[in-house]
Amino acid sequence: MGTMRATGMAASQGSGLLWSARMIALAGIGLIGYAILFLVVNFTSFIELGLGEAETGATKDSVMAFSPKFYDYVSHLQVALSGFIAGVGIALVVLAIWGIQRGHRWAFWGAVVSAVVAVGVALPLHYPYGLATIGHLGLIYLDLLIFAVGFVLGLRAFMGQSTGAANST
Repeated sequence: MGTMRATGMAASQGSGLLWSARMIALAGIGLIGYAILFLVVNFTSFIELGLGEAETGATKDSVMAFSPKFYDYVSHLQVALSGFIAGVGIALVVLAIWGIQRGHRWAFWGAVVSAVVAVGVALPLHYPYGLATIGHLGLIYLDLLIFAVGFVLGLRAFMGQSTGAANST
């Protein structure tokens, strides 16, 4: 909080940034947890969380029977995706704790752009392909809600700063 006072922020703006950082960090922790769950599901039931034969037209065994190499290929994609999901989560936590909380606009916008790109690429094809089940995307929707609260709090705090007091480093 001392950094926020040093930048000339009002207490309410500092509090808004603190809560923004907390919510965005919580969303990042949620993504890390989701990535771990996603990884575990890959090695146990293979088909992604919240999806089944009705949505995919296949089971772990039927994919393996069809082509063990294809099974391995899909598995490696899911493992790689787990890593990217965790990486975005770690980035959100780091940006929130060491940037947003200290009043750095670049950290706030870095977190926002990272999350928007990740969600903007990952979510859309779930809908036309019939994969947007609540069991599959419910945790991501919850994470997005948490992130959105952090975004609004941060946006309000940064918009409330006067141009001279803004810490844009």
